[in-house]
Amino acid sequence: MDIKKPYTPSATRYDQSSQMYRRCGRSGVLLPKISLGFWHNFGSVDPYERSREITHYAFDNGITHFDLANNYGPVYGSAEETMGRLMDDSFAPYRDELFISTKAGYDMWEGPYGNWGSRKYLMASLDQSLKRMHLDYVDLFYSHRYDPETPLEETLQALVDIVRSGKALYVGISRWPLEALKFADQYLRERDVPLLIYQGRLNLLDREPQEDGVLDYCADHGIGFISFSPLAQGLLTDRYLNGIPEGSRMTKGKFLKQDMLTPELLKRLQRLNGIAQSRNESLAEMALAWILHQRGITSVLVGASSTAQLEKNLRCVSAQPFTESDLKEM
Repeated sequence: MDIKKPYTPSATRYDQSSQMYRRCGRSGVLLPKISLGFWHNFGSVDPYERSREITHYAFDNGITHFDLANNYGPVYGSAEETMGRLMDDSFAPYRDELFISTKAGYDMWEGPYGNWGSRKYLMASLDQSLKRMHLDYVDLFYSHRYDPETPLEETLQALVDIVRSGKALYVGISRWPLEALKFADQYLRERDVPLLIYQGRLNLLDREPQEDGVLDYCADHGIGFISFSPLAQGLLTDRYLNGIPEGSRMTKGKFLKQDMLTPELLKRLQRLNGIAQSRNESLAEMALAWILHQRGITSVLVGASSTAQLEKNLRCVSAQPFTESDLKEM
């Protein structure tokens, strides 16, 4: 019989609150500078005890925000099922200290109603997510991607009604284009369900939210911004500084293709690593710290396959500031 020792979180988990949390736009919500994402490493193919160890370590160190989506796994839905087990085993007594988000927008089930941004899909998906996670509500529910075919009013009204139903406290959008973001912001404000946060890809190799005006719009209009893929799927770590190592994510070719690591990119990574070394940081630490230094950023969303990896990522919370010369070199 497997009897787990009851989880008691660290009594010092909020000791660094002054440097750990940032206000999310113009809201009452404080989010940790580092949030834990469940995209990889928490599915049915991953060992549950490792997931438990990582989430315990995260919460013990002040990470209160766990970020999920309906199709995270693999298999689809299994990351949320892991969250449900974690609630039962560890976190139910601390539910009010956690900020749990989930999303719908990508393919989840077969047929015409398991994808994109219809009211039917969003509402059905959230009901399924709550059952998998053993929750009565989520703190934040996202439209996971912009749907060019469904009227924006339908998607946004579904978000409004989800909040009014009590199934989510706040709503967000992920990777919507700027004009759609502006429409969403106005639509939701007019219905007293303001847009809490925008999730977008921002890192040292991909600055699209800065270049297209999304980040400035969020900062100017009191909307939080959380960066996903802050390490560019591992490119902004020391893993690829000398080429493609055997067994790396790039050799598997699912999200990172080998032809991405061009000689030009390799030189840029090595130059960035040199800047990181001059700051007495790893490339990953500096890459995370750089994001947190940008105007309008609330939090950085990281994955973790071990507590050691998460411990290293957490160092960016107290990283030294960047000088103008540092920023120009990047």
